[in-house]
Amino acid sequence: MQSPPLKIIFMGTPAFSVPVLQALVDCGHDVVASYSQPPRPAGRGKALMPSPVQQCAEALGIPVMTPLTLRDPDAQAAFAGFGADVAVVAAYGLILPRAVLDAPRLGCINVHASLLPRWRGAAPIQRAILAGDDETGVCIMQMEAGLDTGPVLLEGRIAIDGKTAGAVTDALSALGARLMTEFLADPTANPPRAQPEAGVTYAAKIDKAEARIDWTRSAEEIERQVRAFNPVPGAFFEVSGDRIRILSAKIGAGSGDPGEVLDDALEIACGSGSLIAEQVQRAGRGPMTASELLRGFPLPAGTRL
Repeated sequence: MQSPPLKIIFMGTPAFSVPVLQALVDCGHDVVASYSQPPRPAGRGKALMPSPVQQCAEALGIPVMTPLTLRDPDAQAAFAGFGADVAVVAAYGLILPRAVLDAPRLGCINVHASLLPRWRGAAPIQRAILAGDDETGVCIMQMEAGLDTGPVLLEGRIAIDGKTAGAVTDALSALGARLMTEFLADPTANPPRAQPEAGVTYAAKIDKAEARIDWTRSAEEIERQVRAFNPVPGAFFEVSGDRIRILSAKIGAGSGDPGEVLDDALEIACGSGSLIAEQVQRAGRGPMTASELLRGFPLPAGTRL
């Protein structure tokens, strides 16, 4: 049964969230407000830059709220004052207190980019790739006070299959938009399903230090690191004071001391196996092939990274 259009508060911040917001509008729901994290300094001039969600909402004529916190009673009263049927949350980035979770008639429904209970937390896409998971997906979840502990309403899966974090993010964003609109078309059609107690893992926030390549690790691990940190923060190594990001790579058949350049095509020995850098980027430069890098920045065989 198709439900009538709902009065929705949307809550999201990065580009991942934008297709979800657009899908809600395209389906005819009444998005009465959009919540996003406040504008942040960006670029060389450090000018304040509104989030992708704020930019999209403003283009759609939707009022935008950017509170620093939702723990303030006035912010909670403003949220409740919209009289929403449901709040749709997609990578918002702020904790929702109980008063906010309980304000909409249908509560707060989250688009979470993992197959819960695996990878609860802040960085599920990167952690799934780093761990070598074969698949990941999206769970449409009823939010509660715990960290991604609420019951699952709908689930969709995709194969990771060598994809970068950027490609997986795009695929899960589109999948999440489809699943959310499917759920909202008839909220009674998908009863909540409690998450199993077994298999819980936590996707800790990515620390930039994790992007530094440790050549004593296996080639398989480093190749996953390259994909997990593309596009950001970018897996990197340093040589002669220059930082070089590896944007794409494949596993080679060579061997040598960890961090040793093996040939003139930027094949690098790892703790086990080797990695062939395909696309790289020097600090302050655009992406380039490994051969383009080596023409202006020689790294002859025997160089230790």
